[in-house]
Amino acid sequence: MHFKVAAEDKTNHRYSGVLVHPTSFPSPYGIGDMGRGAHEFIDFLAMAGQHLWQVLPLGPSGNGNSPYQSYSVFAGQTLLISPELLIEKKLLTEADVHPIPEFNADRVDYDKVTTYKTSLFKKAYEHFRHTADKNLLEEYDSFQSNNQYWLDDYCLYMAGKDYHNGLPWYEWEDSLLDPTPKERASWMKLLASEIDYYRFIQFAFFSQWYELKDYANKKGIAIIGDIPIFTAPDSADVWANKELFKLDSKGYPLEVAGVPPDYFSATGQLWGNPLYDWDAMKDDGYRWWIERVRNQLDQVDYIRIDHFRGFEAYWAVPAGEKTAMNGKWKKGPGEALFEAIQKALGEELPIFAEDLGIITPEVEKLRNTLGFPGMKILQFGFDGTGESTFLPHQLSTRNCICYTGTHDNDTTCGWYEHTNEQNKDKVRRYMNTDASSVSWDFIRTCLGTIAKYAIFPVQDLLKLGSEHRMNTPGTATGNWEFRYRSGLLDEGMAKGLKQMTELFGRWG
Repeated sequence: MHFKVAAEDKTNHRYSGVLVHPTSFPSPYGIGDMGRGAHEFIDFLAMAGQHLWQVLPLGPSGNGNSPYQSYSVFAGQTLLISPELLIEKKLLTEADVHPIPEFNADRVDYDKVTTYKTSLFKKAYEHFRHTADKNLLEEYDSFQSNNQYWLDDYCLYMAGKDYHNGLPWYEWEDSLLDPTPKERASWMKLLASEIDYYRFIQFAFFSQWYELKDYANKKGIAIIGDIPIFTAPDSADVWANKELFKLDSKGYPLEVAGVPPDYFSATGQLWGNPLYDWDAMKDDGYRWWIERVRNQLDQVDYIRIDHFRGFEAYWAVPAGEKTAMNGKWKKGPGEALFEAIQKALGEELPIFAEDLGIITPEVEKLRNTLGFPGMKILQFGFDGTGESTFLPHQLSTRNCICYTGTHDNDTTCGWYEHTNEQNKDKVRRYMNTDASSVSWDFIRTCLGTIAKYAIFPVQDLLKLGSEHRMNTPGTATGNWEFRYRSGLLDEGMAKGLKQMTELFGRWG
């Protein structure tokens, strides 16, 4: 089934699906991966009559293990590589993976997982270096050829980080911080083995990911990816494209990204990402963004762009500020960026706009002009006793995505447990329920809205509480660690979800 359709689909189809990052899948290796747990999840979606699977950004996570602070917006998160699938490819043996450390089945211990999996990847790389499998070698050559735009920069950057014991690139010596062609060639030679290793594990990631995507598409499941609007300061993207960012002569940001005080934080959110030099990007024909979107649309079927409002105007905070309160709004590239991307790719863009937070008429106009669906969060509709544009009867367009909650929200059960009694009463009366299965009440309500797309986190399917939320904005620890156990998404749940989905005319 082919899903490359415009985001503003004029048909009457209605879709629904589940938000879960692959790190959350069941696996004996300490973190979800692209092996058995991922395939069983896709089987569950198909059995449950769902047609969408939404993930978080798939890049290699950096600071705080956040997928929104990645070492590269092009590369893959290699911790998601399945040891079982490497064994099938004869890149590992059963003996290589044992003994498997005792991992927490409910949380990801990133340090412990990284230590274990890195040892496996080193073994797999040694097997690969001596392989006689011509098909595998041809696939590897093809991968390198198809990813030239970013692959060498990323692998040199990662090898450079290893060489400098993890220091950020802006603390490296000048010959690698901003190398001449001759200096770059010298570093490529010095770090050749390490660079080749990073090429290999990226090849392993994308080989498994494309097989998984193909499996999902053949089951009628489209994948919604996620693009953070900004890049991490310590990333291959900034290091290799300094001229496209607002940096000083040493590589430090002049201003950083964030948002002013909002629902999630009274002092705003200080993200710390360097800001784009949009004039430089325009002069370059927005080439970096074109390649970024091209790369993402090769990996997924739809893209959710995080912090879409930043393309109309973004919150710029002077470097060195302790909170985001003293920033100011600056104009973004607007329509011109997306017109350039669409012209280059030659197709309408299947993009979802994360349009939460401080949304002005100018942001709404940009979203509507481009035809991108925006987001409606049911929890927000019941966070107060008055009217809200997030309530189902206030939805004004089909061209939107209704969520029970997102990765940044508490789980629905957790939200209901901790909200005030007036809000609880509003939920019970609005949904005509005793709230004994409140997360499923929210799912049912979400499915019943006019929204073309309905999405709910896996935690809501499993009726999980606050201790299982994915992320708490504004906190630095304990995030991105959620896992669920094998067998919880069972046939009975699939049957119930399918009946509810069909009742509300979601595409089946």
